Amino acid sequence: MRKCGFIFLLILIIIPFHIPSPIQAAQEMPAMKVHFINVGQGDSILIETPLDRTILIDGGPPEAGEAVVDYIKELRINEIDLMIATHPDVDHIGGLVRVLDEVEVGGVLDIGKLHPTKTFASYMNRIRDLQIPMTVAEKDTPIEIDPMISMDIWNAAQPLTSPNASSLVIKLNYGETDMLFMGDVGKKEEKEMMKKHDVDAEVIKIGHHGSNTSSSMPFLKAVDPEFAFLTYSKDNNYGHPVPRVIDHLNDIHALIYSTAALDSITVETDGNTLMVNPKMNPIQKFVDEQTS
Repeated sequence: MRKCGFIFLLILIIIPFHIPSPIQAAQEMPAMKVHFINVGQGDSILIETPLDRTILIDGGPPEAGEAVVDYIKELRINEIDLMIATHPDVDHIGGLVRVLDEVEVGGVLDIGKLHPTKTFASYMNRIRDLQIPMTVAEKDTPIEIDPMISMDIWNAAQPLTSPNASSLVIKLNYGETDMLFMGDVGKKEEKEMMKKHDVDAEVIKIGHHGSNTSSSMPFLKAVDPEFAFLTYSKDNNYGHPVPRVIDHLNDIHALIYSTAALDSITVETDGNTLMVNPKMNPIQKFVDEQTS
């Protein structure tokens, strides 16, 4: 795990018969914000890049669409530069239909895998009707949207694979900070990524909502995250997250944040330091639950 820090090299040049030039302090790096939006049982992640480009990864289930739109508008964001659908399951693309209806979208990145659901048909029809450019994601290719960050696709659709196994996995880097967004991939895909990439990252969005299909101990040890984010509903019917995943994260000493416990969560970084801001104060939430 790389430790963050700046090293300043100060050089003073003295020219004869002239007053020495003042030493200018190093310019601060602009902030990048990553919002893990509470959509209940599903995923939705909004990224504000250092140069103010906006990326929306997934939109939760259909009933979460209004909440995602409200969240975007509360930030006074008028356009999503890039909408990314990690895979066509309803808990990832359902809310995107409402976003497409109410927020201008510059482009869509999709895995290009058909899915026989009404939700998928509505999603594709909106993109077609609005004439939004769509790109099919390819494995091991970069997403070029802001020169201050790098975004690479580590997993994409393959023939004869399930939607979950075809989920986009994205590695985001800004300065000394790395983030992994794992979609809904499983242990097999984790193992393949470990063979090909340095998976070390400060932040990880845990795969498949903390289900038993993902987050093997060898993978989590290799990532060695400082912060782990779980996106799920407290009242879900799938048993997410399973105790094994929580135990593994505790064993590697990762700080665990969940949208079920803390509502939406924002991570802010200048590429060096990281600050996590939950929307809900966990102590206040506990008190509210006890008195309700």
